[in-house]
Amino acid sequence: MSVKKSQAKQKASVNKTPARVKPAKKYLSGKVINPSPIAPDITVRELIDEHFLAYNAGRVREASHLFTQKMLKDDVVVGMTLTGALTPAGLGKSAVIPLIKAGFIDFIISTGANLYHDAHFGLGLKLHQGSPFVDDTKLRNEQVVRIYDILFDYTVLLDTDSFFRQVIREKEFQCEMSTAVFHNKIGKYLAARETILKNPDSSILSVAYKCGVPIYTSSPGDSSIGMNFAALALEGNKMKFDIAADINETAAIVLNAKRKVGKSAIFILGGGSPKNFALQTEPQIQEVLGIDEKGHDYFLQVTDARPDTGGLSGATPSEAVSWGKVDPDQLPNTVVAYLDSTVALPLICSYALSTVKPRKLKRLYDKLDSLVDFLKKEYFKVKKSGAR
Repeated sequence: MSVKKSQAKQKASVNKTPARVKPAKKYLSGKVINPSPIAPDITVRELIDEHFLAYNAGRVREASHLFTQKMLKDDVVVGMTLTGALTPAGLGKSAVIPLIKAGFIDFIISTGANLYHDAHFGLGLKLHQGSPFVDDTKLRNEQVVRIYDILFDYTVLLDTDSFFRQVIREKEFQCEMSTAVFHNKIGKYLAARETILKNPDSSILSVAYKCGVPIYTSSPGDSSIGMNFAALALEGNKMKFDIAADINETAAIVLNAKRKVGKSAIFILGGGSPKNFALQTEPQIQEVLGIDEKGHDYFLQVTDARPDTGGLSGATPSEAVSWGKVDPDQLPNTVVAYLDSTVALPLICSYALSTVKPRKLKRLYDKLDSLVDFLKKEYFKVKKSGAR
């Protein structure tokens, strides 16, 4: 071949348009992004389905679908974790309580602080909208307490402290108990106070008491409830928290969910200790007790924590798989939305209440003894086999 012909062939090869590779259908199977203008009378459900199209709005849409289409099936036990100052912002009364009453939340793990501030509402004490840009020294001098842009009189704390100390002195509290039993008893007293004040169903604790929803605190000493409990211990009060009971009861709830109900789901608001306490139920079952299980089936988290700092709050569901906390086969059924819980929770709550019919209350609190008995039976079965 001549030099001229070779050069011409190379030039033609360079200039030739490569054959177009047909894109894999799986990558372009999602809805085309072409939303209609938002109408003045749009519902929350329509807003999320039709206009939350990408980024963390897209994750809120996915979270709403996971919650309503899978987690709220009748054969799923749903646990919720609460961190961050959610109850002072009114989210207990506006969102968590409606979810409990609809049968959408079967057990709760919360910081003690959220439950302490939840009691303000049951006691008829007032918290106010305010500004975060105020002089905190002046607030202290005028006995006003601030949680970012929430302001309230210092007497709110004193009155709530007085309530807890008065109740904990009662005879029924003079023993060791799990935090679920403690919160159930507190809920009974708050329900009675709400009746007197003609302000029923104002606190998570009172509604959980009525609905048989057990509430746990993973760090019972880390709140004003724990502080008041400690003060009474100085007086000789006999109440103690049974941490082992908390661990075994929550593990029993999850094992029962997997073995007798169907599936287990965790709805995580924030992160922190309640997130770990909820997820450690599976390692407790598998790693410590030696019972054959695979991890939670559904994982939904709303958080502002990053995963790259190594903290548990930002740890992803795929990382949780390595610990046995999440079933690896169920990773497609996990969603993490990176935004403020005060934005996401009302949206997801509204979406769920407008989409799914109320479920029958599972009343797990009433069944705790039998659930722990089943956990013991499975544990001793493993021990007898020699595997433990």
